[in-house]
Amino acid sequence: MVDQKPYSMGESNLIHDEDARIDAIKARFKNVIKRHADLTERLSRDSDKMIFERLQKEFEAARASQTQEICLEGEEWNDGLLATIRERVHMEADRKATSGDSNMLDPSFLGKITYRVGSKVICCLEGARIGIQYETSFAGEPCEFYHCVLESKSFLEKMIVLEHTIPFFLPIREAENDLLSSNAMKFIDHVGELLQAYVDRREQVRLMKELYGNQIGDLYHSLPYHMIEFVLEDFECTRITVSLKYADLVSVLPTRVRVMAWPLNNSKKCVTGAVQMTRKGTGAIPSHLIPARLSYAEEALRTLSLPEAFAEIVLNLPQALQQVFPS
Repeated sequence: MVDQKPYSMGESNLIHDEDARIDAIKARFKNVIKRHADLTERLSRDSDKMIFERLQKEFEAARASQTQEICLEGEEWNDGLLATIRERVHMEADRKATSGDSNMLDPSFLGKITYRVGSKVICCLEGARIGIQYETSFAGEPCEFYHCVLESKSFLEKMIVLEHTIPFFLPIREAENDLLSSNAMKFIDHVGELLQAYVDRREQVRLMKELYGNQIGDLYHSLPYHMIEFVLEDFECTRITVSLKYADLVSVLPTRVRVMAWPLNNSKKCVTGAVQMTRKGTGAIPSHLIPARLSYAEEALRTLSLPEAFAEIVLNLPQALQQVFPS
């Protein structure tokens, strides 16, 4: 249930080294906190809000004027259908440009069709543009909308991302360079996966803080929530540190997990006595002074959402600590 693994450290600096590691974790994330505040402010600039409001109104207008919404499932969503949508927006734009009168369009182009693929809504926008609206959710409840508008000057030219409301710390430009020109459908799906995974990780942290905030000390996370560290408090003799890293930005469960129990012993006499015992060769450093990994907690974090894992950890923590640091 619990793995007890001592770290190599100077005997006389045993407790100091333990505290130094915690301080190092805090120092490592100070810059992250500052960057988070700066980038969050940038994300909420008036220009970004204006883009979101304008695109949201444009998407709402497109859906309000639709004559048909087609729900696609499985293999119905494919490259051929995306090519048809792309051809449709270009032919409609060309006909409007040459005729100057939308009433002269063929009946097949007068209908305004939107397509729903899971949590994505794809529609034709004015000016030979394809709009994708991403709907995110958590625990069955809707969260934010995000938008991505694709454009190409002709049907034969590659599409580009014209504008979007996707958080700037998610790698949409990398996805555009890697996928959009070769597989537009995969690009559209991948962006949806990035957004949903980001919202899922963020909401897991929010719910954990909401439910167990009084038991959580310092908490740090990267902007996309793919690296999270926090400290469990409310334990007099032990500090529990949790470190989570996710394999990539589409993961919702961490792959690298480390949960450490750090004994807190502020008695100088006890520490000095333990060091002297070791120097005299009378025995190893007492187990109650050695930090230990909590394997049961790591397994819970790998397989459960953060709020569920937190509840599991706290429920079994007294027994686990008793095994590691017997009185």
